[in-house]
Amino acid sequence: MNKNYNELPNGYLESIDRGIRAVRGFQGGLTRGNLTREESLEALAYELLHADAVVIGAGAGLSTAAGYTYSGSRFDHYFYDFKERFGLQDMYSAGFFPYPKEEIRWAFWARNIYINRYLGPPGSAYQDLLQLVQDKDHFVITTNVDHCFQRAGFDKKRLFYTQGDYGLFQNVDPSVGQTFDNEDWVIQALQAQGFVQQPDGTWDVPTDGSLRMELPTNLIPVSPIDGGPVKMNLRADETFVEDAGWHRASAAYADFLKKHQGQRVVYLEIGVGMNTPVIIKYPFWAFTQENEHAVYACLNYQEAFCPEQIERRSICISGDSAEAIRALVRLEKEQDL
Repeated sequence: MNKNYNELPNGYLESIDRGIRAVRGFQGGLTRGNLTREESLEALAYELLHADAVVIGAGAGLSTAAGYTYSGSRFDHYFYDFKERFGLQDMYSAGFFPYPKEEIRWAFWARNIYINRYLGPPGSAYQDLLQLVQDKDHFVITTNVDHCFQRAGFDKKRLFYTQGDYGLFQNVDPSVGQTFDNEDWVIQALQAQGFVQQPDGTWDVPTDGSLRMELPTNLIPVSPIDGGPVKMNLRADETFVEDAGWHRASAAYADFLKKHQGQRVVYLEIGVGMNTPVIIKYPFWAFTQENEHAVYACLNYQEAFCPEQIERRSICISGDSAEAIRALVRLEKEQDL
């Protein structure tokens, strides 16, 4: 395998650098714009219809809008026993809990991976988004690790999952430098806990609610490469493995941005918060500032804003992103008539 990744453009680092430099130069504050929600939706539908290209930047808010909630009924249904025994309330914090045994920790992760990677979200936000951009030259950069874009039908060559993938394991030792699929292991681990396959092929809690929250020791996953211990391929620290697929996607992102420099581009940010703004938000602000023909659009439940310097070419839409995407699909059809 060719690991000379220095020969490839690194869209990840290049875009982050451009974003940070741009933000440092911004003067003034942030604004939410002065258009109503209806006016903003109409304006964005028009820009999408006439764009040369669309760059989608998606954060956790998009998956939440699609129904991927980490607490509430989903957590209570699949992790009722973890809640009862350890007092856990949501999947995110449960991922950091110090379980007394590795067999219990991996039982949790098998369920977590399955419902957030292989089961699919209950809502249609991703399918609606594909319908909105499928006839446009588009590319997706996302910090999400749930693979929803590809499951919804997006071309994997147009996707860049910057922070990893719930469907991949990596060696704890990052020097191995490879990742590997975990779906077969996940299904075995579900079966070992008592999950039952449904007529539609999905796996669910048995009707009597009886589950085992501990895996057999021989089901603790190990690396097929060297038999060493593994962990999720998620960017949590410097041990995150950027494998060959990651570098190809990063290069594709850089190439797409370069291809459309100076063109009429919509940088469509959806559900991106302020936890990691340097990956999507700041670069999108920078790209818009650099290109007088570009438009920055932000769909966010509560944090739809932009710098004052690019307000004239920005569209900020607060509220439910799934509802906004559905409205945009409808409006684009009407404007295309």
